[in-house]
Amino acid sequence: MPSISSRGKNVPMSPFRKLVPFADKAKEAGKHVYHLNIGQPDIETPLYALQKVRENQLKVLAYSPAVGQLSYRKKLVEYYRKFEIALTPDDIIVTTGGSEAIQFAMLSCFDIGDEVIVPEPFYANYNGFAQIGSLNIRPITCDIEDGFALPPVEAFEAVITDKTRGIFITNPNNPTGCFYSREDLTQLGRLCKAYDLFLFVDEVYREFCYDGKEFYSALRLEGLEDHVIVVDSISKRYSACGARIGALVTRNQGVLEAATRYAKLRLSPPGLAQILAEATLDMDDSYLGQVTEAYDRRRQVVYNRLQAMPGVVSYLPGGAFYCFAKFPLRSAEHFCQWLLESFEHEGATVMLSPGEGFYATPGLGRDEVRIAYILNEQDLEKAMDCLEVALETYKAVEAAMEATPAS
Repeated sequence: MPSISSRGKNVPMSPFRKLVPFADKAKEAGKHVYHLNIGQPDIETPLYALQKVRENQLKVLAYSPAVGQLSYRKKLVEYYRKFEIALTPDDIIVTTGGSEAIQFAMLSCFDIGDEVIVPEPFYANYNGFAQIGSLNIRPITCDIEDGFALPPVEAFEAVITDKTRGIFITNPNNPTGCFYSREDLTQLGRLCKAYDLFLFVDEVYREFCYDGKEFYSALRLEGLEDHVIVVDSISKRYSACGARIGALVTRNQGVLEAATRYAKLRLSPPGLAQILAEATLDMDDSYLGQVTEAYDRRRQVVYNRLQAMPGVVSYLPGGAFYCFAKFPLRSAEHFCQWLLESFEHEGATVMLSPGEGFYATPGLGRDEVRIAYILNEQDLEKAMDCLEVALETYKAVEAAMEATPAS
């Protein structure tokens, strides 16, 4: 039998999906599983946008332009203007989700063996996209003790080599929920300009900022028009993960030309989903305002419950709908699998993402998990009940493992 490629064998496993088979078996056994492992919100997609898709009278669902429908890109220009970002439709390429925007950006800006600096923990799929593009991630480690705040710019400068081509951040951050300020972005921008690097910023969660924090887009950084590349998506903003509509946004004409060539190879982004995405931009801000308030309440539930659990280290995230937690145990991955295979509380258990998969540095995150607070407050409370009981119960499991001689 022909063998698969080394590339195929070494694709990094998604930390938020790797335990899905165990979750499926738990459900088959009759357990209710509270999914806090993946950013799939339970909030309803806007009915207005869904209705626009239903009402459409298309007789042929044809290819759209490779860069996306012009009508949608024009409305995106108006949307970005709300954040004091001045663009033209030609600065925007509509993509099949934010994931494709990341891949187009990496393939357009990096050669084989080039390096990108990324604060860790980071969105785990960056590992996979880097592997596809044969580039290397140089991590800058952040610390849970200060809420994963961005390290000083000197830490970034210290790892720049002749192979470094860019810095990649997510703001607000997935997986940590950390919010990066205007000053953070300004310092990174200065560094990128000084070393002639790209500054990639995934801004998918820009609406979800808390405690009065004001989002500042990297696209507003002056003098960095050729350096900044922004990744965007409607998936989380409008709870439309299945629509697969994202965007790559930059004023760098060379990057746009290269990314457009990749866009033409895949022909076009999803057609019906562009109708939905365009409809979301006809709505007022009330939907997003209510959604942000809902996530803020959920954030408080998770934070308060984690703070009350003995030995758990966490923090109050400033944006997005994720946080990390450090547990008093040796292996978060074993714990997460045990939750699904061997634990239940009142007929239920909880699914989390082991933290190690969000790091590039070996050994980090082994006692950490990512929590996505994407369930309603009542379900979150029940999930936290499960977690609290599980952590106490697991002490005996670890003690038994320590007492069992290695075979």
